[in-house]
Amino acid sequence: NGMMIPNYSKQDDWEKFNALGVTQYGQMTAGSYMYIGPQGIVHGTTITVLNAARKITQAGNTQNVKLFVTAGLGGMSGAQPKAGNIAGVVTICAEVNEHAAKKRHSQGWVDELVYSVDEAIDSALEYQQKGKAHSIALVGNIVDLWERFAERNIKVDLGSDQTSLHNPWAGGYYPADFTYEESNEMMANAPEKFKAEVQKTLRRHAAAVNTLTENGMYFF
Repeated sequence: NGMMIPNYSKQDDWEKFNALGVTQYGQMTAGSYMYIGPQGIVHGTTITVLNAARKITQAGNTQNVKLFVTAGLGGMSGAQPKAGNIAGVVTICAEVNEHAAKKRHSQGWVDELVYSVDEAIDSALEYQQKGKAHSIALVGNIVDLWERFAERNIKVDLGSDQTSLHNPWAGGYYPADFTYEESNEMMANAPEKFKAEVQKTLRRHAAAVNTLTENGMYFF
């Protein structure tokens, strides 16, 4: 589905042939046209979250409900909050596309939908305090969430990300400080500016994650 000879394997070539409908990028289910949305990956995601939590759980301690922070509520990444619930953790999953977040909420893949970073954090801490698994969709950029956790000096147990960073310049990753609509317009009409803003955001992203890992977060 995606075999390209070297002379035609540059990023621009992939975009062109994908637009023409003669090839596509994808791994496993997506690449072989067997794509079935979140239900196709919920099992593997659950096993991953479970084992990540086990890695940082001290022997005999079953009381502490872990806080899991991640990004992406698209067709595959939408499995994350449900996997978090099954694994018994509290999950915040950031998603820049409001439509995608609302869709996962209406389908029952995520318990709660919020638009404020602090509201998402406060709700997660409340459920963690209660010792109850719960999942929260934050409509917003994951970088704002990571930075706010660092500012408030709150311990995040588990961190991950399922933004489509294999495709950063064409919608797989969105820059901070712009709305989803503004970003899409920039992507179409000012692609070099969009690329620069994405790179700037990625540097902020890495810095915030590094700060939190230094404070004990296990990031995978």
